Amino acid sequence: MSLSAKRVDIELLTTSGCHLCEQAEALVRQALPGVEIIKVDIAERDALIEQYGTLIPVLRYQGRELCWPFGLLDIRERLLV
Repeated sequence: MSLSAKRVDIELLTTSGCHLCEQAEALVRQALPGVEIIKVDIAERDALIEQYGTLIPVLRYQGRELCWPFGLLDIRERLLV
């Protein structure tokens, strides 16, 4: 997939003070330079807390989810299939 051909938005499910979420964001920026990361704070919605509270950070892209722990290859191969 050519990221330069179109804009790619990836959601990062996070919450305030999450050091793993900061690591996940850095990995996304390294794996996919130029991608737009949309941070979604799960603390703002009860349903998201219930669903993802113990799983964050979570990446979401076009219906696919990638839960922590993940690495550079996971982001490239499993998320952008």
